[in-house]
Amino acid sequence: MRVVSGIQPTGNLHLGNYLGAIKQWVAMQDAMGPGEECLFFLADLHALSQPVVAAELTSNSIEMAATLLACGIDPDRAILFNQARVPAHSELAWILGGTARMGWLNRMTQWKDKAGKSGESQSVDLFTYPVLQAADVLLYQATHVPVGDDQKQHLELARDIATKFNNDFGVELFTLPEPFISKAAPRIMSLRDGSAKMSKSDPSDGSRVNLVDSDDLIVQKLKKAKTDPEPLPATFAELADRPEARNLVVIYSALAGITTDAVMAEYGGKGFGVFKPALADLTVAMLGPIRDRLTALLDDRAAVSGALAKGGARAAAIAAPTLAAAQRAVGLHV
Repeated sequence: MRVVSGIQPTGNLHLGNYLGAIKQWVAMQDAMGPGEECLFFLADLHALSQPVVAAELTSNSIEMAATLLACGIDPDRAILFNQARVPAHSELAWILGGTARMGWLNRMTQWKDKAGKSGESQSVDLFTYPVLQAADVLLYQATHVPVGDDQKQHLELARDIATKFNNDFGVELFTLPEPFISKAAPRIMSLRDGSAKMSKSDPSDGSRVNLVDSDDLIVQKLKKAKTDPEPLPATFAELADRPEARNLVVIYSALAGITTDAVMAEYGGKGFGVFKPALADLTVAMLGPIRDRLTALLDDRAAVSGALAKGGARAAAIAAPTLAAAQRAVGLHV
């Protein structure tokens, strides 16, 4: 089993990023047995599909790596690197671009959503990045790729490209990766609007708990989180029409590592005057150590960069045979 997953380097990560993705990565890393491995990468090449400020991309990449390390990614147990350190990602993406078809990319729903009516003014990278995504996983012969609902189509495209390449060139080169969908990965919503996903782009800082927030600020944000006047019911199902209350219960459940019904069993019938302080205490207990480790790591950015370099060397060694085989298959390896 080989798990491969990437995350775009953005600054100011929040509770939603931790519970929805990073915590799952740590669990995957910890579950790996002998001969199994996880490769986690910062998708800095994918960031180029949108306008970038060079200094910000560099800083965000270091901060993202530091955050992953602070949250529990162990560079001795998993391979952590950034794409740009492994040129084989770009090289294989170009080769696979000869196999992928325009029609396939035109049908990608994320392209339609992001480009809208201004497709001709968008970057070529935004249109073709699903091919790079395919290269990201096929390069390492990934058996499993963690995906959310919005990424299933991209994994299907990777499988289509792999199948067509294998058939076109009469090789059995690329492993067809399977989706790894964790039922434990929750969708964390805004503290101000239970119908909107928690996001760093929200203009209200009170809509999210940032991983660098102080204990007092975490308590303050959760105290002010939007709710309703009714007490918590006996079962989680009864929160279906109460999105803000439902969101806070989901956050508690994910942080405590218990089911939502277990949360309801403890707090059913109680008001938010009781529940919010309990949630704040739990959040501070879980995020405080992460924040402290992150602060220490960001005080030595050279060491974080060094960890990425070591991971990049390990990743490049794994990638090299697949890239060479792809080059031979298409006649480039002379």
